[in-house]
Amino acid sequence: MAARIRKGDTVAVISGGDKGKRGEVLSVLPKENRAVVQGVNVAKRHTKPRGVGQPGGIVSQEATIHLSNLVLVDPTSGKPTKVGFRVLDGGRKVRVAKATGNVIES
Repeated sequence: MAARIRKGDTVAVISGGDKGKRGEVLSVLPKENRAVVQGVNVAKRHTKPRGVGQPGGIVSQEATIHLSNLVLVDPTSGKPTKVGFRVLDGGRKVRVAKATGNVIES
C-alpha cells in the first residue's frame, strides 16, 4: 500500500474527540494503519520514579490515531484534500493533491 500520509505532513482530524484539530505527523505505523500526530489524542500517563534523575509524576504524550480519521492538509492552499498518485516523466512516483492537482513534496 502506498503511503498517503507520511512523517512531517500536516494533517487534520476528521472524526473522534479531537475532530477539527491539526498537527504534524511525528511517526507512522503502517502495519497498524496508525499515526502519532503532535497535539492530537493526548493521553496522560502515570510514571513511577526511576532513579535520581527520573522523578515520577503524570506525563502527557500523544497516543496513536487511526489513519482513517486523518486527512492530509494541502501545503499550498491549507485546506484538507484527498491524495492521489502520478508518475512523472523521469519515472518517479509522487503524491498529488486531488483538490488542486499540485505535487506534494515530502
